[in-house]
Amino acid sequence: MKAINPVLYSDFPDPDVIRVGETYYLVTTTMHFFPGAQILSSRDLVNWQHEAYAYDIFGETEKQQLKNGGIYGQGMWAPCLRYHDGVFHLVFCCNDTRRCYHYTASNIRGPWEKHYIEGFYHDPSVLFDDDGRVYIVYGNRDIYITQLKEDLSAPMPGGLHRRILHDETEGLGWEGSHIYKIDGKYYLCNIHWPKGHMRTQGLHMAESLTGDFIGGDVLEDDLDGSFRGVAQGGLIDTPDGEWYMMLFQDHGAEGRMPVLVSVKWQGNRPVPQKGQAILETDVDETLPKLYTSDALRGGISPLWQWNHEPDGQHMAFSDNGLQLTCLGPAENVEQARNTLTQKCFGRQCICTVTLDASGLKEGDYAGICALQGCFGQLCVTVKNEQKILSLITREAEENSIFKSPEQPQERVSIPLTQDIVTLRAAFDYTCDQVQFFYDQGGIFVPVGNAHPLTYRLDHFTGCRIGLCAFSQAETGGKVLFRDFVYQVLS
Repeated sequence: MKAINPVLYSDFPDPDVIRVGETYYLVTTTMHFFPGAQILSSRDLVNWQHEAYAYDIFGETEKQQLKNGGIYGQGMWAPCLRYHDGVFHLVFCCNDTRRCYHYTASNIRGPWEKHYIEGFYHDPSVLFDDDGRVYIVYGNRDIYITQLKEDLSAPMPGGLHRRILHDETEGLGWEGSHIYKIDGKYYLCNIHWPKGHMRTQGLHMAESLTGDFIGGDVLEDDLDGSFRGVAQGGLIDTPDGEWYMMLFQDHGAEGRMPVLVSVKWQGNRPVPQKGQAILETDVDETLPKLYTSDALRGGISPLWQWNHEPDGQHMAFSDNGLQLTCLGPAENVEQARNTLTQKCFGRQCICTVTLDASGLKEGDYAGICALQGCFGQLCVTVKNEQKILSLITREAEENSIFKSPEQPQERVSIPLTQDIVTLRAAFDYTCDQVQFFYDQGGIFVPVGNAHPLTYRLDHFTGCRIGLCAFSQAETGGKVLFRDFVYQVLS
């Protein structure tokens, strides 16, 4: 079996890839999920495995904890990963704090040390030049370069600061910068989205950092006729001297997926090639997957991420499973703290979990969810001292990537006579929908109709599977989750 694009069939937006020796490292945007700044490794640019997160929490605002609001669609964006003089450098900005962060580590697995860079730099890219100077390139529509102090803590007084690109095109202007120095010349990669076009990849070259950056759009290709252009990424070479770009492509409700594009050099200009041709590399089935089943006993896999910063005082791990306290008040899963999530993988995937609801109280909800702005939640709840299986969904009223004011509604309510329930969510991204089920005597019975999934900018991430527990009343009830099973069908 040969690998094809997308090289990762899941939501890994804004990929930045570097090579250290014969190993490649990829970092991706993680926004409001914690731990964050996920880093993967590969030996061939196709088969990837989890290595680390750069941070567990930020610990800076209540909204990061999903208190008095949240940071959906904000958090860390478009990270830049570099390796210089034996040190890994990770730089990104957070749109909720309006701060720029700089993490460093001598080992890719950490520990990572947190620093700040004075100023705010949209979609930053860092360049360690041959003369010891360091620069940051950033911006939207107007792209700037600024020299930083050697420790990256702030702009260098009297150092270079200039606008290197300006875009008057109607549509999305230049952003998503990735800058490199190759054979003495400077190469700047950007995403571009002129009106009437699909996303395009731009590339400019300059002889010096004080000279003109010459170039423009170099790739407008959707690979599959979907008018979803591949773009926003950077250049990467192999030890054998081959060149590629790692970009991303929209894939509906499942998110933005990494795409590998071949690059051929024409003189001193790299030219991305259209079409599906990528590295002739077999899929390595022996590598650990980037999704996982999990008994949830005694701890959890590092592939789980919490929706916003978790509250460790209201969770407990034991040989019996993961116990979550129903934190409240929260109206629905979008407001539920301590929601445990994984990315969805493949065109079709099924997730199943068993829960013990005997500790729930009036107004509590606990169950499984499809986490996005237009969410779906299948939960056990308590109403008038009766346990109920409740399906609540929010369905998009407008065909738009922007949030519209629809309200969640309970679609199905089923009385329960047992405390232990097994729930299932079956995702089908060939049609962007999820169907919920519950186990009734060994048979999984569908609950309600399939719920349509919609990618919107309110969350700005692909839909995720989630395990949730919250209260519409006061904090106090508890639920026990165990035996989570994750199947990818195609």
